[in-house]
Amino acid sequence: MKKRTLLTCLSLLIFSFLVIVNLSKINSFYSATFARSSQSLDLTVSAATSLQDALEAIKPIYKNKQTEVGITYNFGSSGSLQQQIEQGAPVDIFISAAAKQMDALEEKNRLLPGTRRDLLKNKIVLIVPKDNTIIQSFEDLGTDALTRIALGEPESVPAGKYAEEVFTSLGILNAVKPKVVYGKDVRQVLNYVATGNVDAGIVYSSDAKVSENVKVVATASEDSYSPVVYPIAVLQDSANPEAAKELEDFLFTPEAQTIFEKYGFMSVNS
Repeated sequence: MKKRTLLTCLSLLIFSFLVIVNLSKINSFYSATFARSSQSLDLTVSAATSLQDALEAIKPIYKNKQTEVGITYNFGSSGSLQQQIEQGAPVDIFISAAAKQMDALEEKNRLLPGTRRDLLKNKIVLIVPKDNTIIQSFEDLGTDALTRIALGEPESVPAGKYAEEVFTSLGILNAVKPKVVYGKDVRQVLNYVATGNVDAGIVYSSDAKVSENVKVVATASEDSYSPVVYPIAVLQDSANPEAAKELEDFLFTPEAQTIFEKYGFMSVNS
């Protein structure tokens, strides 16, 4: 009898042990699955090309704060990014280099209400190859001192539109147009100048800091063109709107704004 009782107790102990082991394995499985799931959250940010260096510098800083959130950037001209979003591209956050593209998306109810804000400001500058000693001002662009000027395509690249506003203000638009070589975005314009393929180019102040092969010879008067403002918003179709709003909020923090300023941008409050 005692022997049977002992065997029964031993069996129960073994059974209990196996149950605990299996429960532990199940718990580990679900914990690992949850961890993988939480780490797989990825945000897609479509941003104007001029923001590339600053946003790439911000990415690892944010990753250290939000380890479960990944960020994928899609850089391009504001106009082309707008079209991609309108055609259904899966985007969580859009940062444009002008209000025009953001306005168009807002009119079509593509923005998450309450998330549109002005993030940064910039300036329009005239750049030339580093060894150039002839071109010194915007007015020189209307003379015979040069034959090729690089601009962003005005319809899709806001910097190109701002450049034409500067030329119009100075009364040299008609003299400049025959010399223009259009770029698909400001970085292509910067590259044209840096490689000496053109005599001068119009870019943002922030872009001029990227290359050691160009120099700024003039900064356009702020009353000669529309304010260069970068609006940001979370998209209505974002798959992760709360996470997107948290990232947007971070870009307004002093920590992020300091990085933007390092790359030549200005706070909207400056």
